Amino acid sequence: MSAHIPRSLKPAVQASLQTWHEMVAARDLSRLPGILHDDACFRSPMAFKPYHSAAAVNLILSTVLTVFQDFTYHRFLASEDGLNVVLEFSARVGDKSLKGIDMIAFDEQGRIIDFEVMVRPFNGLQALGAEMGARLAAFLPAYKG
Repeated sequence: MSAHIPRSLKPAVQASLQTWHEMVAARDLSRLPGILHDDACFRSPMAFKPYHSAAAVNLILSTVLTVFQDFTYHRFLASEDGLNVVLEFSARVGDKSLKGIDMIAFDEQGRIIDFEVMVRPFNGLQALGAEMGARLAAFLPAYKG
């Protein structure tokens, strides 16, 4: 999917979303801290409680980008207020294919304040959870809120 960013989004959100798409396409999230709010929150499809702080969101998203293979965005939906987007994606983890959505909320300055992920089918979610757990289990408890 090309990174077509609707004009209905706030200009700062448009800019941050364009940066997000560029980073994902390049598989390099080194600019992610620049678009994260300090108190950003990540809501995992595997965990009931969210992870809090820009550091947690950066760690999780940077790691998942190395776990996913053949990652592609397909559809893009935006809220009427211009501060929220839903991005549908597909990917693979090992031999398991999955589909999911990223629900991203931004503040008026275009910084990500909430990043929630939903994934299906269950065996794809299990493969993702196992791989993320193997890489991050020692680090994530510090970010539970």
